[in-house]
Amino acid sequence: MKIFFLPLVVLLFQLQIEIYGQEEIESPADSIEVYIIDSYIPPENPNRFILSFYTSEFCTSKIILENNQELPVSVELTDNHRIEIDLAKLHLKKNKMNYVITVENGAGVRSRSEVFILELHTNDRVVESQSNYFITCLAGGVVFLTPSVTAIQANGKTYFGLNKELPILSLYSGGFNYPSGYFAVEYAHILKAEKKNYFRFGYKHIYEIPKLEYISAGLNGFTDFRGLNGISPELSLGVVKIYNVFTLYARYRYNSSPGKKESAFSEFSIGLFSSFFTLHW
Repeated sequence: MKIFFLPLVVLLFQLQIEIYGQEEIESPADSIEVYIIDSYIPPENPNRFILSFYTSEFCTSKIILENNQELPVSVELTDNHRIEIDLAKLHLKKNKMNYVITVENGAGVRSRSEVFILELHTNDRVVESQSNYFITCLAGGVVFLTPSVTAIQANGKTYFGLNKELPILSLYSGGFNYPSGYFAVEYAHILKAEKKNYFRFGYKHIYEIPKLEYISAGLNGFTDFRGLNGISPELSLGVVKIYNVFTLYARYRYNSSPGKKESAFSEFSIGLFSSFFTLHW
């Protein structure tokens, strides 16, 4: 009996060492964390699944659906990932869909997320969203055209005004929730000021940041069409996203005209930003 017992103990000891060694090899992969930002189906399009997430390291990523279909999310190393999936092509019959995210960093270390669950639209919700599609678009248009509120400091005096920025061309790079930058035109009206109306055209570059939404640096050219022309560098902070379409932002801008120091003034404004209604490049 002892003759058979000793080899059995040795075999179990070897298996334990192998399992422990595998855990040590795989443990670095667990250090790549996946943080879901958005995982939703917009009411106006029940066949569109939008997924975005951060990772604790720069890596490539894929999504594995419950039918074992694998889709690439980010093919280049990044810590910010985004994908849109056409659910109509998946022929799903359930009210829920499970999916898993896999990532791989530059050193070849792989990690697999927990199982996430996506609630799908039922037939009733699809009909309801279609019937309210016009109202949703109308409400979105009203919010989009809402002007920003501005406080202006000029020559020791404080003025208030309204301005409206209209993004006209957004530049996108893979895996981001916001464009990497955008061109915009803007009209501003300053109440009770000597020069009340301004038109601007400029470019804003966006950097997404954790905890908040983004920080943006921009440069504009402006004119009042009456001889006052100048430039206006600015800095904006995206604070919170509203309905996954609009972002509440705070902005500081300094306006100056070469050779006319007395015409310089500063602006502090609060408004809503969206690139949803712009041309995408």
